[in-house]
Amino acid sequence: EVQLVESGGGLVQPGGSLRLSCAASGFTFSSYAMSWVRQAPGKGLEWVSAINSGGGSTYYADSVKGRFTISRDNAKNTLYLQLNSLKTEDTAMYYCAKDAVAFVSYEYNYWGQGTQVTVSS
Repeated sequence: EVQLVESGGGLVQPGGSLRLSCAASGFTFSSYAMSWVRQAPGKGLEWVSAINSGGGSTYYADSVKGRFTISRDNAKNTLYLQLNSLKTEDTAMYYCAKDAVAFVSYEYNYWGQGTQVTVSS
């Protein structure tokens, strides 16, 4: 059974940092691209960042470029998202999503349950 379990969210002040983790199980983690997607209150899903299976290629939405860093540890079956210089508009539920193939295709077949990030003073 595929499982994706996010953690690391919380309440942080503007300008602060958080590191999100997504622990994967039930599939060969190193064979698939992964993404982070967020949903702000009352809004639709917004793609945030993606990484290919080997970790050598990363992609970011313009809204987070230069502030967020995606990475993965295939030995630990874990995906990460480092969030720096957080803004109030980054407040959202953050989900990790498993791609259907090794390269970034944005076609997700599994999602985690999400971790809440709230940026507020």
